[in-house]
Formats: sequence, C-alpha cells, structure tokens
Amino acid sequence: MPRHCSANPVFTVARNMAGNKKMDLVHQNAIHTETIRKEQRHQILHTEFSINPHRKLHILPDKPMSRKATEVIVENSDFIKAFHKAREEPTKKYTMPQTESQEIGWISAPLIPSDRSDRRLHFNRFSSDVSKHKESALRSSN
Repeated sequence: MPRHCSANPVFTVARNMAGNKKMDLVHQNAIHTETIRKEQRHQILHTEFSINPHRKLHILPDKPMSRKATEVIVENSDFIKAFHKAREEPTKKYTMPQTESQEIGWISAPLIPSDRSDRRLHFNRFSSDVSKHKESALRSSN
C-alpha cells in the first residue's frame, strides 16, 4: 500500500471498513467532516420565492370577522376574456374536434325529434302481475 494513503483518514476508514475492523472516534470524525464539506460544496441557498406554475394555487378568503380592509384589485379585461374563453366547452371554442376522443359526441343534437307518444323509441315503465307481487312481498317483509 502506498505511503500517502495511510496519512489520509478517509483511505484509512475505507481500508478499515473493507477489513471489518472497528473504527475509532478519529475515523468517525473524519467521515463526518468530509460529509459536511460535501454538503456545503453542493448546497445552494434559495432566497427568492416563486410560485410553481404547474401546480394549482388555492387562494383562501379572509376570515369573516376580520377588520382588515380587503384589497382592491384592478380588473384586467383581457385576462377575464381569456379566462372565460378557456372555460368554454370545446364545441363553442372550436369549429371542428381537435382530438379523436372529441369526435365522439361532438354533434350532440338529436338526429330526430323526440316524440313521447312513439312506442318504438320510448319505453314507459309499467307493472306486471309479477312485479306487483314482488313489490307487495317486499312491503310485507319490512
């Protein structure tokens, strides 16, 4: 083993760990100081606050009994228009569907007018002898 490695406590600790020898207090302190130096070398102190744009921000109102006056915010009409435009349904925003999943149900108007008297398309609920018997059995069991 080279002579310069034995003088460095880190190499000695590595050699002791490889040989499973018990480390003394000096070697443990050497590992601790090296760890702290590494942390300080790579540590960055952030002093400016910024909001994550990819996360939803929840703005909470003041307490109801608060005596503090509320802030008056000047309305930005362009922002309000853009906000309302973004909240519109896709059929009102675009003339054609933008994705394949929007193609299903894009035209949601019924193809034929609804006629409640047409028995082919409208099925009323009605009771038969069997359903009346089951209903009376359920009522009597309670």
